Amino acid sequence: MQRHHPGEQGIRSSLVGMALNLVLAGVKIGSGFAGRSYALVADGIESLSDVFSSLVVVVGLRIAMRPPDENHPYGHGKAEPIAGLMVGVALLLAAGLIIHQSFHRIITPQQEAPARFTLIVLAIVIVAKESLFRYVAKVGKRIESTAVSVDAWHHRSDAITSALAFVGISIALLGGPGWERADSYAALLAAGIIGFNALRLIGPAIYELTDVAPTNGLNDQVKAVARTVPGVVDLDKCLIRKMGLEYYVDLHVIVAPELTVWKGHAIAHDVKDAIRKANPRIAEVLVHIEPVGWH
Repeated sequence: MQRHHPGEQGIRSSLVGMALNLVLAGVKIGSGFAGRSYALVADGIESLSDVFSSLVVVVGLRIAMRPPDENHPYGHGKAEPIAGLMVGVALLLAAGLIIHQSFHRIITPQQEAPARFTLIVLAIVIVAKESLFRYVAKVGKRIESTAVSVDAWHHRSDAITSALAFVGISIALLGGPGWERADSYAALLAAGIIGFNALRLIGPAIYELTDVAPTNGLNDQVKAVARTVPGVVDLDKCLIRKMGLEYYVDLHVIVAPELTVWKGHAIAHDVKDAIRKANPRIAEVLVHIEPVGWH
């Protein structure tokens, strides 16, 4: 059976998100202008930023899936966290735009309260975006993609924005004259939440770009597999870094001092094969052989 690259799953989920967000952005912006709701217009703008973020993720994943070449001997995996970082920054910029416009609306004399039909639009949007978040987040977790996981939170942020817009419009309608600004305050609060999530999601991308050691238990798994290989007496260093959707391992293996170079080399290959067989996400294992008592 042909094994599909995990990046293909991430690309598929991002394309689904792009298609849905294009539809939702048009519906929300059109309904927001027709229904006099800036919170809904701001929500539509956030959906457009989701389209951009998904496009960045698709491009990043496609580049990350390219095989190693002369200029990139370790592959193009870093393109994936770079895409995640760009998406996080885009999310932060979208929050800033909404905050700016919300303050402008608050200090500007308010017009009529939003139309009631905007609540129906928002209810549909909330369900659609939360469902999309759950789908994309599941894919991101399964393939361990920083970019896809950040993209998923773009969808949840949109759902949060819509939920707060729903509350703001409801307050404006129920409160009557004098409560019209509740719509803009809701947009302002939503932007704050979006900005907070953007800062929180930028971190993992930066960690990956700076080769922070993974915290998913992979180190223990690699050691456990290596110790099962005949001829391995003990292990010394085990260094792992994530490159996009794959991992690279540097492992120091301790063997009996009387072994020949040929035998030590064979053990190193057995260790490498065992580790990669146990976890196909490990692209390369560099094994350094050390005799007992070397240190």
